[in-house]
Amino acid sequence: MSRIGRLPIELPKGVEVNIQGAKVTVKGPKGELTREFRPEVLVAIDDGHLVVTRTSEVGPVRALHGLTRALLANMVHGVAEGFRKSLEIEGLGYRASVQGSELSLQVGHSHPVKYLAPNGITFEVEKGDRIIHVNGIDNEVVGQTAAEIRGIRPPEPYKGKGIRYLGEKIRRKAGKAGKAAA
Repeated sequence: MSRIGRLPIELPKGVEVNIQGAKVTVKGPKGELTREFRPEVLVAIDDGHLVVTRTSEVGPVRALHGLTRALLANMVHGVAEGFRKSLEIEGLGYRASVQGSELSLQVGHSHPVKYLAPNGITFEVEKGDRIIHVNGIDNEVVGQTAAEIRGIRPPEPYKGKGIRYLGEKIRRKAGKAGKAAA
């Protein structure tokens, strides 16, 4: 058995699960998520827990077992508590602001870069316009949105300026002067 796939998923209070064949809908206080899974993997509710089982021991089906359980756990966590990714802006004059559902970034371009939030995503900016929080209930969309924002101005290795994940370490390179002295 898959170590991850065999673990039951506990359903917190206020979270409802509706299973219709291979389609699973999870409702909670933060919202609702729906996903269709492969028919080789079965999802059932057993005593307040979600249980994932597989129909055969073939390699691809065994791989789907753990994947399905992880995706379901993310759905349950998302509708109950939500997900958050934090980004940090580094650089002189670099800043961010939020107007409605649009994130405006001034990160060294000749114009402010506007990023429109996808459905279900909200932005928060704090700490002197230097930290951006991406919030949502779908883990995939939150991670993809954070990666796209980071891609607008990735951190460069010489001065470290750009947008990075909060706590991300950037390997710094020595410039021309550093190479000449060595």
